[in-house]
Amino acid sequence: MSRALMIQGTGSNVGKSLLVAGLCRAAVRRGQSVAPFKPQNMSNNAAVTRDGGEIGRAQALQALACGKPLTTDMNPVLLKPETETGAQVIVQGKRLTSTRADAYAGLKPQLMAPVLESFNRLKSNNDLVIVEGAGSPAEVNLRARDIANMGFACAADVPVILAGDIDRGGVIAQIVGTQAVLDTGDAAMIAGFLVNKFRGDPRLFDEGYDYISQKTEWRGFGVLPYFSEAWKLPAEDGLDIADGRGTGDFKVACLALSRIANFDDLDPLAQEPGLSLTMVQAGQSIPGDADLVILPGSKSTRGDLAFLRAQGWDIDLWAHARRGGRVLGICGGYQMLGAIVRDPQGIEGPAGETEGLGLLNVETEMTPDKRLTETRATHAATGRGCHGYEIHIGRTTGPDRDRPFAHVDGRPEGAVSADGRICGSYLHGMFRDDGFRAAWLGGLGAEVSATGYDATVEATLDALADHMEHHLDLDGIFAIAR
Repeated sequence: MSRALMIQGTGSNVGKSLLVAGLCRAAVRRGQSVAPFKPQNMSNNAAVTRDGGEIGRAQALQALACGKPLTTDMNPVLLKPETETGAQVIVQGKRLTSTRADAYAGLKPQLMAPVLESFNRLKSNNDLVIVEGAGSPAEVNLRARDIANMGFACAADVPVILAGDIDRGGVIAQIVGTQAVLDTGDAAMIAGFLVNKFRGDPRLFDEGYDYISQKTEWRGFGVLPYFSEAWKLPAEDGLDIADGRGTGDFKVACLALSRIANFDDLDPLAQEPGLSLTMVQAGQSIPGDADLVILPGSKSTRGDLAFLRAQGWDIDLWAHARRGGRVLGICGGYQMLGAIVRDPQGIEGPAGETEGLGLLNVETEMTPDKRLTETRATHAATGRGCHGYEIHIGRTTGPDRDRPFAHVDGRPEGAVSADGRICGSYLHGMFRDDGFRAAWLGGLGAEVSATGYDATVEATLDALADHMEHHLDLDGIFAIAR
């Protein structure tokens, strides 16, 4: 009989996504057919499903932990922020609308039906569904129309385990306080708690752990020490992107755009020992000794062009190019490298046009149709094949397209400047391919190990499951599923 359980958190970024990924891998190793599920996610880091939809990148990692192909049912509602107050609403993989945050609450009642439909479909096809909440159930001001936490748990009758984050401090108040603000019906859905991200000997927290148990009368499922290898797994949130661990002489700088999107391109680079990867934050200058500057994807190309100029990065980029430095623009970053970005229909914001950086002789016009597809390409310069995906709006044309970055199904893709130092491409995920990564970066003068990125991720998921098996009562956790 199919069962389900849910991990909710005392706040954002307490480690819910990683906990669900580890539980998924642990359950699979117990011989179960498992699927991840997140009713509502907010992220500009999306993954493309085989049927041409999109879901949050965290659910893609969790699906990998389950050994399952990606389906839009795993994340039926995806919110992709476009401005400080508005977001694109993706329902079961397809764009429904763009809306302001204050208007989104009015949409929620109609979204519960597809959420439950997707959940029930997953449940009917698997032994176990492990659900991830969003934010915190303690946000009781959002409870009335909630589809992400207790609203979903009650509607689907899924028991909840509440995770607190001791690394940020105040975990006793986090957990006890959450119980204090929940109504009795919601509190009854919580079957127990766990404490995440402890640094040091977990026994040092025995008194605090016992206090939480006594105060809440909830069952404790353990204290999980900080998982030091988490950086080897793809980051979901732009705030989680870390500088690389490599100490090589080849220096890569990536611009931390305000609406950075689909930044999984950086994960394989962060693990390359021959590279030194730096995230250039707002207010910082692009390092003068950078060999390669990456302009990543963006959910708001024109908005991030303005943000880029406000940091003075346009001046830094031109200076970098004059010194003979390399530049790679991916997706929105590719569009920014051109002469102009037009949005006559106001698809990404107010209608209008914005002057680009002028480092590539191309121009882009935003169009309503969105390209969502897995892609196999051949890099034009090296002849190496790579597998990636496209997730973008906009059509890019211009003379530099006569020198394509790659070919996809025989058609040119992307653009390269006449001197070969400025490249733009719509292809995401290409650096996951070890052979392509080694060939392209090697051609730029970097010493690349070509170590197996996918194998590293798989091994890290196994290590995460081992870590959780050792420190948590996983048998107890799985037993509460219903």
